[in-house]
Amino acid sequence: MESTLSPGKTASAIWGRVVKPDQGNMAPEAARAILKLKFDEDDLRRVDELSAKARDGTLKPGERVELEEYIRVDHELAVLKSKARLSLQKVKPAR
Repeated sequence: MESTLSPGKTASAIWGRVVKPDQGNMAPEAARAILKLKFDEDDLRRVDELSAKARDGTLKPGERVELEEYIRVDHELAVLKSKARLSLQKVKPAR
């Protein structure tokens, strides 16, 4: 029998509580550095390949786990980038 975590106990939920993306308190230099983070071309190609297999119904169990890890990293990066953008909005000079 496979157990399922409640939404508040997932890695993404825990990560959100650690990062607190709704608090724009990141140093501008750190925020700019985080906004530059992205997947490299090899990883993007791999995600495309795995996604195509998922759509075709040919994704193997190990590949599903791999794709889920890419999705998890993408979500966690989005949380960090959200915090970074909010932090930079708070330091923009008034015009």
